[in-house]
Amino acid sequence: MIVDFHTHTFPEKISLKTADKLAHMAMSKYYIDPNVSSLAEASEEAGIDLCINLPVMTRPDQVVSVNDSLIRQMEDLRTKGIMTFGGMHPDYESFGTELKRLKEHGIKGIKIHPAYQETDLNDIKFKRIIAAAEENDMIVITHSGLDIGILHHNFADPDMVLDIVKDIAPSKFVLAHMGGWQGWDDVEKYLAGAPVYLDTAFSLGEITPFEGYEDKLQFRENLSEENFVRLCRKHGFDKILFATDSPWADMKKYVDFIKAADLSDEEKDMIFGGNAAGILGISNK
Repeated sequence: MIVDFHTHTFPEKISLKTADKLAHMAMSKYYIDPNVSSLAEASEEAGIDLCINLPVMTRPDQVVSVNDSLIRQMEDLRTKGIMTFGGMHPDYESFGTELKRLKEHGIKGIKIHPAYQETDLNDIKFKRIIAAAEENDMIVITHSGLDIGILHHNFADPDMVLDIVKDIAPSKFVLAHMGGWQGWDDVEKYLAGAPVYLDTAFSLGEITPFEGYEDKLQFRENLSEENFVRLCRKHGFDKILFATDSPWADMKKYVDFIKAADLSDEEKDMIFGGNAAGILGISNK
């Protein structure tokens, strides 16, 4: 079983417009029209059995309306091999009530994005949300490290992560982008072995620039196979989750990257789906 723990979709009527806007901001290529149908088709072609859809709330007034829409779509999404999480914004005041509502509807986790939400990960606003999610036995997945389109400040660095771990000790805390995008030396030094999950989203191999930005894209490389395997071994294979960040990565290439890596079959099985099944509470078949 292969679970892609980190994907994004947008309503079909705005999906291409949104992808174009974000691609210009990030200067990096998107690989599919990020709507539900395209994600389902691309994941099937890549041999991925289940995708986790992660909404990002850029304003607090989006929280209820976007979560409402996702709740309505849950059953249809599952028929397409997609499980959706909810979203939360640090400035949304009724976060406790909203998390309980999501839990009651069967939503297993939430996505937060410190960079897009312009709030440091260890701000008290996020700490309260993460603590409330833990009380509801919900997964929290956060962007970590720099964002390719927001390079002026790291809103989720290892020190902030360790502050969360120390104060809250969340049991289902997932750091996207292998713990800190473009800061993997610090991740290996300070976070490896910590009680957190790392996902592989937008962290493996080469980065392809968006058309017209070939000479402007600042970062061209993510983790090499050697560096990826070393970080996995130091952190623990039981806490690594396969993820692509589709539409910002080629799903098939990410599957092939893991298949070709210098890992045992057992290690690959853990990364591809075993660990995800455990944290999601689903069968690994």
